[in-house]
Parts: sequence; structure tokens; C-alpha cells
Amino acid sequence: MSEGARAELLIAGGPIWCGKREGFAEALAIGGGRILAVGKAADVEGIVGAATRRFDLAGRLAVPGLVEAHMHLLPYGLGLSQVNLRPDNGVRTLDELLRRVAAAAARQRPGTWVLGRGYDQGALDIGRHPTAEELDRAAPDHAVVIKRTCGHMLVANSAALRLARVTADTPDPEGGAIGRDGGRLTGLFQERAMRLVLDRVPPPDVTAMVEAIAAACRSLAAFGFTSATDMNVGATAGLAEIDAYSRAERDGALSLRLWQVLAGNPEGIADAAWEAGLRPMSGGPLLRWGGVKVFADGSAGGLTAAFSEPYLEEAGGGSGLLCFTTETMHALLAHYHRRGWQLAIHAIGDAAIEQVLSGMEAADTPEHPVTGRRHRIEHCGFVTADQRRRMQARGIVPVPQPVFIHEFGDLYVANLGRARAEASYPMRTWIDEGADPSASSDAPVSTVDPFVNLHAMLTRRTHRGTVLGPDQRITLAEALHAYTRAGAFTQFAEAERGTLSPGMRADIAVIDRNLFACEPHEILGAKVDLTLRDGAVLFDRHGELAAAAA
Repeated sequence: MSEGARAELLIAGGPIWCGKREGFAEALAIGGGRILAVGKAADVEGIVGAATRRFDLAGRLAVPGLVEAHMHLLPYGLGLSQVNLRPDNGVRTLDELLRRVAAAAARQRPGTWVLGRGYDQGALDIGRHPTAEELDRAAPDHAVVIKRTCGHMLVANSAALRLARVTADTPDPEGGAIGRDGGRLTGLFQERAMRLVLDRVPPPDVTAMVEAIAAACRSLAAFGFTSATDMNVGATAGLAEIDAYSRAERDGALSLRLWQVLAGNPEGIADAAWEAGLRPMSGGPLLRWGGVKVFADGSAGGLTAAFSEPYLEEAGGGSGLLCFTTETMHALLAHYHRRGWQLAIHAIGDAAIEQVLSGMEAADTPEHPVTGRRHRIEHCGFVTADQRRRMQARGIVPVPQPVFIHEFGDLYVANLGRARAEASYPMRTWIDEGADPSASSDAPVSTVDPFVNLHAMLTRRTHRGTVLGPDQRITLAEALHAYTRAGAFTQFAEAERGTLSPGMRADIAVIDRNLFACEPHEILGAKVDLTLRDGAVLFDRHGELAAAAA
């Protein structure tokens, strides 16, 4: 704090959680977008002036601005205007799913595409994926594509199949599968086979993407997020997405800090972006290009995550899908590692994690060491003890989504058995072994609501009430740390944000209750009342700071 500095804003009147190591404070002063002072109320009052605004917590909890360490921001924003088929939005029957598709089609011109997201066959009354014929009944005059909640499979209707020129004779692509029943297409496409259909869907233009980015940022700010890692950029609209994000930043539509991870599969844009001049760590204070993503497998709920032991026979059996041969995966990882990108690699099953981890180890050379690069294994849900040890040895970071236990835990039991489900996403073990796992939602795969994720970390309880792996429960302070400082670490930003200390950026979220005084079930109903980024208001539920300025 410079001599004579005066606070522009004082926050006091309730607990201020500054971080797992920093503990609690009574008051916090902000000036010039930074935290000037934090500590005892009497001490912080010393830099308050006549022009200082005051925000009364009134017993509420203030925490560092939340970090969404793994999500898909543009698809999330676009999805806000698509057909919502999520179980927690009331879609638990085939009839309701088809009703929503039909209602969306009725609002659109015949011949256009109807896009939906979020169905879960395990939550539907039919216990299976919808079929092309069923979607035909709901929207006979439209091309329909609906994605499963995991985003690793979709169902297309007959019109979409015709536009994609997919027939019963179309071969499965490498790392993908086309659903067939007795030689007839079911409409189901898994993993890399989805590109056969998605490449025919007209991409959004830059204006629509900017609007979606702005909408996503507003939605996230209402949940207390001030920054996010945006995964697989370019998978929706190619290189035009880079232009859309640049325009959003230039025009003020981008309000969160974004750590951008480029789509790096062969069909992705990472190589084209490199040729266009994009480099690791380029960008400004809000938009930073840092990583490349490659898919190793699919999802455990969709039976496409790759395991060394098969799924239960009654669930369908098989060992899942590896998206690439080991030779190809290792070559991709070495390629992007040598170029200086942070590797952010999707791997859920232990076989996929092994393929990725051994590839990172093989890429570790004296000229291009892995240690210090903060390479990430995204999801990392079913990891072995040996794999955890090897990750720690090279500083490879697990980036899990504990909310998957809440949303998909019962399906994990049905697909993999109780023992593997109990051991999945082992937050307690990671922490006890010295790792620093972050927390995130993978939105729009799961709800972006952080309080559902916090509840899952505290209780290991599924949405049906099943408790999976109670020994993997962590404390509230540890869970908030995963959502703040640990998330900032994955973005090379822990010196700037993730904790509330003098000199740090004034990224702050105010929650409508003191979570530390709540029972776990009470956390599920929590709301964010105020979100600040650099001390500026991103979200103010009740207009309190506007009133304070009046």
C-alpha cells in the first residue's frame, strides 16, 4: 500500500475468508482494483476516507472470486438459447424430451436445425438413448441434434443424417462409433464420430458468438465467478472463435478473465492458430491463450471412458474408447509440449490416463522439461495410486469435477460397480498426498452452480442420496480453496488472484449466508449477492453498491 492511499471501498460486517492458509478477516479495503488492506476492522479503518464507499456484509460471507477451472464457455453461452434437456431441468421422460424438441421446432422455420443439450439416458424413464425415429416424430420438418449431458455423444434425426450423408454403410471413424441396430442407424454418434454430423450444423457467426460469450459471463458472474478456463476453443466454429473472443474483449462484452485452451485434436484449430501467429501466454489481462486440449477418451456415464477393466456386463460391457492409438497420442502431446503450450488433456478412465501420462513422461526431455509446465489431466476421475505418484513427480495437475459425483455417481455404480464409483474423483486422497486439485463443472456438461459442487465435495452424496466414498470428503475450507487458489494455480495466476491479501486483485464474491455456519444441505440453497472483479461490480443482486454510491 502506498503512503497516503485511501480506500475506495470498504467491506466489513461479516466473515471474510481470505484463503485456506490466510484464514479470516474482519474488514477489507479496496483501491485501484487491488486489495489495499485486510485484517482487523480497527486497523483497516485507518485508510478509510470521506469518499470511501462501504459495503455491509450483515453477517454474510465474502470469499475470493471463484475460478471455474474447466468449462466450455462459448457452448455454455450458446446453450442458454438451445433446448434444455437436463434432468435437473425436468427432463426425466422420453415424452418430455420430445415435447421440448417439438416446441422448439414449432418456433423455427421448417428446414432449420433444432439443437438441444443435456439429456441423460440414465435419468430417462426408458433407460436408453432416444432414437432418430423418435426425434422424427417430434420434428419431422427439421434437422435435430441433441447432445448427451457429457457432450461425448449425440442423437441425430433422419433429416440430420441425410444432411450429414451418413448411411448404414458409413464406417466408424477412428476413435468414434456410429450407433446401429441390426444394420439400421439408431441416430447415436459417439466421440469422434460426432464430427460427421456436427460439421454439417451451420456455425454461429461472430456476432452471435460475442452475444453468447457476454451471456455466459453474466451467468457466471451471478454465481460468483471472476475467471474461467475455457476448454476446447475452436471446436464449435473454428478459427472464427478467436475473432469472436477478441471482439468480445475489445467491445467490453468479455467481463471475466479467461484462460483459453485451444482444440488440439487433428480436427482442431491449434496448429492453424499457431500458423496465424498465436503463441502460448499471449493476450491481455482478461484474455490469455495458454493451453491445448486433446481428447483421450469419453465419459464413464456414456460407457466411452477407457478402462483397463471392462464395464459391468449388465451395463453393456466393453472397455470404452480410446480416441487415438498410443503412438498418435504421444506424438500429439510431444508436438504441443515442444511448442510451449500447457497440455490440458481429457482422460477419465485409468487406461486413458495411462496413455496420457506415459505420453507426458515420454515428452519430458532436458531440452523441454515437463516440471514447471503445469500440464493438466482434465477430469482424471478413475486414477490409480501409481498414476497419482507419477503425476506428482512431474508436477502434472489433476483438474477434476467433483460435481460429477452428484450428477452421475449413481450411473457410475450401475456402469462400473460400487468399488470403482467409490474411489472416483478422490479429492481427499489427492490433498493428503500433497496434490492441489481444483474444482470445476465442465459446464454445460454439469451445472455451473458452485454450491452443488461444494456440497458434493463435503458430502460425496449423489442427487439420489447415495453416498459414494465418504472417506473422500473434504472440509469447506479445502473445497473453497479448490474453487479459488487451486484454480488460479492452473492458470499461472496464483500471485494475482485466488486469495485475499494486500496487493492481490480485488476479485471477490459475497455469498448470502455464512457457509461456515451452515449444515451441508443448507449450502445447496446459497446464492451470490455481489461479485467484484478488480473492485468493479460484475453482479449485484440487490443493487447494494449502487445504493451505497448514491
